[in-house]
Amino acid sequence: MDPKRIRNVAIIAHVDHGKTTLVDCLLQQSGSLGRTASQTTQADGMVLDDAPIVGERPRVMDAGALERERGITILSKVTSIEWRGHRINIVDTPGHADFGGEVERVLSMVDGVILVVDATEGPLAQTKFVLNKALSRGLRPLVVLNKVDRPSRRPDDVDTQLLELFLDVEASDAQMDYRTLLCSAKQGFATTELDEVDAIVSGAQRGTMRPLLDAIIDEFEPPAVDTGAPFRMLVTQVGVEPFVGRTYLGRIASGTISVGQPVTFLHPPAAELPTGRVTKLVLRRGLEQVPLETAVAGDIITLSGLTLPQVNSTLCAPGVAEPLPFIPLDQPTVSMTFSANTSPLAGQEGKLLTSQVIRERLLKELETNIALRIYALPSNKDFEVCGRGELQLGILIETMRREGFELSISPPKVVVKRDPVTNQLVEPVEDVVIDVDEAYQGTVIEKMSVRKAQIEDVAEVSGKIRLRMIVPTRGLLGFEAEFKNDTKGTGVLNHAFRCWEGYKGAIPKTRKGALVSTAAGTTTTYALEAAQARGRLFVGAGTPVYEGMVIGEYAKDVSDLNLNPAKTKAVTNVRSALKEDITRLANVIPMTLEETLAYMAADEVMEVTPKSIRLRKAVLSQDERHSLRRRAIKGGQL
Repeated sequence: MDPKRIRNVAIIAHVDHGKTTLVDCLLQQSGSLGRTASQTTQADGMVLDDAPIVGERPRVMDAGALERERGITILSKVTSIEWRGHRINIVDTPGHADFGGEVERVLSMVDGVILVVDATEGPLAQTKFVLNKALSRGLRPLVVLNKVDRPSRRPDDVDTQLLELFLDVEASDAQMDYRTLLCSAKQGFATTELDEVDAIVSGAQRGTMRPLLDAIIDEFEPPAVDTGAPFRMLVTQVGVEPFVGRTYLGRIASGTISVGQPVTFLHPPAAELPTGRVTKLVLRRGLEQVPLETAVAGDIITLSGLTLPQVNSTLCAPGVAEPLPFIPLDQPTVSMTFSANTSPLAGQEGKLLTSQVIRERLLKELETNIALRIYALPSNKDFEVCGRGELQLGILIETMRREGFELSISPPKVVVKRDPVTNQLVEPVEDVVIDVDEAYQGTVIEKMSVRKAQIEDVAEVSGKIRLRMIVPTRGLLGFEAEFKNDTKGTGVLNHAFRCWEGYKGAIPKTRKGALVSTAAGTTTTYALEAAQARGRLFVGAGTPVYEGMVIGEYAKDVSDLNLNPAKTKAVTNVRSALKEDITRLANVIPMTLEETLAYMAADEVMEVTPKSIRLRKAVLSQDERHSLRRRAIKGGQL
C-alpha cells in the first residue's frame, strides 16, 4: 500500500476510560470482525448491530487470561482497519501506571494519538503521564470524550480541565489546536454535537463511529518515510509463536522487505551481527494474521527469521551501519527480591523450584518486558527485580506461579538513588488523584499527610471530593488496602509517576502487628476460635501451617502476637468426645497476591506456589526473632 494512505495511531488514556472498548467498537463497525446475523451493513460501509446492548461489550483485544480476569490491558496490541481506501494501524495501550513502559515503547511506531478521557471523571493521573510522553515526541493529539451517554457527563468542565492539562505539559501551538469528539464506545457512536448525543441516546437518531474514523484519516499525517532507502525497522515488541520462533513487531522506517530477503540487525555493543532471511511477514487486520509477501515503509508488521534481536534493536538490510534512534524508558521505581521457596512446605505444590530455573525465567521475561530491570544479588541465588509498581511485579509473580514456580518474595521497596550533580538522595514521587465521600475526606488527608503528601488542590466533582496531591512512592506502598478500609470501599485512588525529588524523610510505620504461628501442623477450629478474638484471620480451619507463618493481623498492638493455631481441644471422657461442638469462624479474610504484597512488613516474606499464597516471617524461629530484637534494641536500632 502507498505510505500516503497509511495512518498509524495509538490510543492512550487513564485506566478504565474505555480505550479497549473503543478499539473493539471500531473493529466491529468497520467490518474488520465480520458480520453476525444481528448486524447490517449500511450504505457508507458501517456494520451496525441491530440487537440491543446488554451489559458490557466483550473486549476482543484483551486476549490474555489475566487481562480478561482483571479487566485491564497489560500488553500493547496492534491491529488495523481498512477505511476509505486507507489502512489505519491502531495500537491499543495499557492505561494503568505500572505498565507505562508499554506505552512509551510503542509511541515510536505512530504519528498521532487518540487521547480518550472519561466525560465524567475528566483527566486523571495517568492521563497526564501518557499525554506528556506523546506530546514530547511531537505527536499530534485527537481528543475523545468517552462515556457521554451517562447522565453524569460534564463535557464542558472536562474540556476546560483538558485545556489546562495541555498548557501544564507545555504542548506546542500545533498540538493545542486539537479536535474533540463526543463518544460512547459502549453505545457505538461518535459526534461533535452534544444535541446529537441526546438524540442518539434517546433512540431518535442512529449514531455510528464514522466521525471518528473520518477524523483519524483527516487529522493525522501519513508516516514520513523513504521507500527508496535500505530497509530499517525498530523492534518494539518481541514474541514467540509455535513452529515460527521469535517474532518482531515494529514500523518499517524505510525501504521495503520481502519474504526470503536477507536481513540483519544492529544492537550495540554487539560485535558480530548474524544475517538471516525473512521467513514470514504478517499484518494484523482485525483479529486475523494476514500473511504478506512484501511490506513497505510506514506499515506496522510482524517479521520472523532471526533469533537474537531484542526490543530497540534495528532490523535492517545487510550493509546498513546506522541504527534507528530510540528514547530510553523511565527508570523503575519499585523493587522486590525473588528467590527459591525455602519454607517448610516447599516443593509440595510446584514443579519449578530451583534458583537456576527462576533465573532463566526472569532472563526470558527481560526479552519482552524492557521496563523491568533484573540484578543477581551476591548470593547468586536471589534476584532483585525492579519495575514500575506493585501491580506490574504482581502480574509477573502471578504468571510465574501459574507456570508452576514456587517463589519467596521480599516486601516491595522503593528504588532510591543519588543525584549525579548534587550527590543528594532522590526518590520517585507520584501525582495522586483521590475521589472520596466528604465524610472520609479528613481521614484520608490526615493519613496522606503522615505519608509526606503535598496537597495541590481540593475540589468537588460529581458529588465527591477530589484531592490532587504529590506523594512519594514510598508513601503509597501498602496504602491502597488501608484506603479501601478507611473509605468503606467507596474511594477511588489513581496515581502515576511524576519525577524524582529529594528524599522526604522517614515515614512512620502504620501497620498493626501480626498473629504468628508457633507450631507446625493443621489449623483447628478450636484454636482459631480463640485467635479470632485477637484480630483478623487470614486462614481457616484445616490449613497447613508452620512456625513463623503469619495467620492473621493482631488488632490491639503494632507488635506481633505468637500463638498456636493447630492446638486441639483436650478430651476428658467419652461423653465429651461424642458431644458436638458448633463453632463458627466469622472473621476469616483470605488475602490475594496483590493484597499480600501491599500488607507485608519489612521482616516478612511472601511464599508463592501454584495453589497457595502464604505470608511468613523471614526468620521462622520465635526464639531467633526475639534474640534479633533484643540485639537491635541493645544496639539502638529500635
